[in-house]
Amino acid sequence: VLWQWMDVAGFSPSFAFHLDALSLVFIFVITFVGFLIHVYSTEFMADDEGFARFFTYLNLFVASMLVLVLADNLVLMYLGWEGVGLCSYLLIGFWYEKPSAIAAAKKAFIMTRIGDVGLFVGLILLFQTAGTLDILSLNAMSFEQSRIELITLLLFVGIVGKSAQFPLHTWLPDAMEGPTPVSALLHSATMVAAGVFLFARFHDLFMQAPLTLNIALGIAAFTAVLSS
Repeated sequence: VLWQWMDVAGFSPSFAFHLDALSLVFIFVITFVGFLIHVYSTEFMADDEGFARFFTYLNLFVASMLVLVLADNLVLMYLGWEGVGLCSYLLIGFWYEKPSAIAAAKKAFIMTRIGDVGLFVGLILLFQTAGTLDILSLNAMSFEQSRIELITLLLFVGIVGKSAQFPLHTWLPDAMEGPTPVSALLHSATMVAAGVFLFARFHDLFMQAPLTLNIALGIAAFTAVLSS
């Protein structure tokens, strides 16, 4: 726990991190792949006039993802989640003098925001139901069946948007409008992996919701077939 973030009417999230096996795996993937992309980018972007701006966005992207996977509570996790979304918008539209890049950035931002609305509502319902922001405590709880089905479905909407699953998948091909290292970062280590992490982090909650699991399986299978 680094500090108390706020304390308003009993709502008191901390700026706190938690390291476990799951977050450790994702930290390795993020930092290892991110390091390779940074090294490649130093040469790829060497002659670009936005060199400093590019690395500012890139490092903020990686930092946001690390906050996401290390967050101890829902509020801090959502901060990292939205930070990744903001940086993806900035990086996809990095060459803002190109109309196609601006259009692609807007498309990615809007499509992922659709998913994020679902995630946000799901997190609010989760806090309202359980009365705690602590992620590990939430995973250890049991919930009424219809309630947990609704909550996990909303969480899955956020996963669908961030991981480019059907029907919120159309932003991902257009993300190629950004510099090549951005595409590598989006497609491998960070943004699309954020949805995978969220599913894994709330694994115990999803296991209580068989309907959500069946829907997730169906959408994942259809997306795989569609993308092939």
